[in-house]
Amino acid sequence: MSKTITVRQKRSQIGSMPKTRATMRALGLRKIGDTNTLPDRPEIRGMIARVPHLIDIVVNDGKGS
Repeated sequence: MSKTITVRQKRSQIGSMPKTRATMRALGLRKIGDTNTLPDRPEIRGMIARVPHLIDIVVNDGKGS
């Protein structure tokens, strides 16, 4: 199994720049409380680095429980 990252939106996108909103959509987050599990890849890490003030992050190592 590979590593995954779980992201959860914790703050609203209202008032954010359009590029920030597009990044949140690309991460699969639309409203507060939404969560999405994504593969741990450099592209995803770059998107997360752009919006850390709006999301919570959990890295799953892929080893199971």
